Amino acid sequence: MRGASGTKRVVNNRYQPSVDFYRRVPRDLTEATTLGAVMSLSCITIMVVLFFSETYAFLISSITTSVDVDDKFESPQIKLNFDVSIYDLPCEYLSVDVLDSIGANRQNITKNVEKWHLDDKGVKRGYYGRNREQKEIEHESHYDEEGEEIEFDGIPGEHPEVLDKSSFESFINRNEGAFINFYAPWCVWCQRLHPTWDKFAYAMREKKMKAGVAMVDCVDQRILCTENGVRAFPTLRWFENGHSVNPDYHGDRTTDAFINFVEMKVRAMDRIQNNPALKEHRKNTRHKNEEGCRVLGFIMVNRVPGNFHLIARSVNHNLHIAMTNLSHTVNHLSFGEGHQRPTPKMKRIFRNVPDSFKQFKPLDGLSYITTQYHKAFHHNMKVVSTYFDMGGSFSSSPSNTLNTYQFLSQSQVVEYNEMNVPEARFSYDISPMSVVVQRKGRKWYDYVTSLCAIIGGTFTTLGLIDASLYKVLKSKKL
Repeated sequence: MRGASGTKRVVNNRYQPSVDFYRRVPRDLTEATTLGAVMSLSCITIMVVLFFSETYAFLISSITTSVDVDDKFESPQIKLNFDVSIYDLPCEYLSVDVLDSIGANRQNITKNVEKWHLDDKGVKRGYYGRNREQKEIEHESHYDEEGEEIEFDGIPGEHPEVLDKSSFESFINRNEGAFINFYAPWCVWCQRLHPTWDKFAYAMREKKMKAGVAMVDCVDQRILCTENGVRAFPTLRWFENGHSVNPDYHGDRTTDAFINFVEMKVRAMDRIQNNPALKEHRKNTRHKNEEGCRVLGFIMVNRVPGNFHLIARSVNHNLHIAMTNLSHTVNHLSFGEGHQRPTPKMKRIFRNVPDSFKQFKPLDGLSYITTQYHKAFHHNMKVVSTYFDMGGSFSSSPSNTLNTYQFLSQSQVVEYNEMNVPEARFSYDISPMSVVVQRKGRKWYDYVTSLCAIIGGTFTTLGLIDASLYKVLKSKKL
């Protein structure tokens, strides 16, 4: 049986294919050495260190960038979000205009724009409302059908009192109510108003109303008008007990409209005088003239170089250019979807993006103050489309991708001549190139390949070193 069995084993080994790549040397033919033990421990240590290093590199991802032609946009327009505080210009005269290189010229944009009154400290005082189109007011005609001037039945040569620096304070203090016209002789609207104002003053005397009517020439009394914050001509302002009452008059410039306005103010004064609580409330809530305006909203701009600017404009006034100060603070300015209130998706994506790729609103919170006449800040912005992909490839799930805009800005003070109204200008130039920001991680098969290379390479390298050292040390012993 043993013979037969031994014969069968020989036959099987004779015909078995020799395909074993991992043939083993019998243990009796090997020799353990101290050098081999040291090299084995070194091999294990190196493999452990490299294993954890490779695993850490596999678990983390890197941020890469590339530049490409910007052909991924779906709309020919970009949303421009803005929130700007103008400290020395009332909302009544503030206009938002857009101009670009393909001929778009939109003045006083009203859609998606709202305004807030600011006090003298730049704090929101009240809601002005949605920006609306400036409408022409009604003026009283003093000419007949043949073009002849119509004379009213007043006292010849009688006109409203003309005030100067010395008489202004006494006039508003001795009259419980005072309606004053701040004008400039060169102002076309003021010239058109003069006959109506004369007629109105005469009608007030005829009705014996307890309100004074006067005029101030802002060319002769420049300092007085500056102290009262007159920014446009004519400025029609109501005073009570020596103090101005907001807002200025902006209604029709007719005799009847003026009389109705004064009658309304007089009735209000009578109610206040007869009610101590109202009188005390009016005294405590009296405030200075309107100081500024905060304008915010968004506009759709074409993907071409252009600018939007904030400028003083009125269809019913001549502006006092020297009093047009465009000092401002940029509370927020961005392109694309607003970054003022980021969505959960944006927060999730930006959590993995370095700050160097988050130049979405570099102007936010910056103030640009000018103290000299005929000067204003201009901002030049270079806008670059930026595509974020935090899923590992640019064609990954939409939940991991985001299209937005970064921009860099340079600001400088520009001086205007005395005939032009200054403007706070924001010029933008949209780059035809885009930046692609991707998060790239290693594939699992790349990780496994690296581990095999670490194990095999370390084992083989230290094996060669061990063999070389063994031969050298053995030859020395011999």
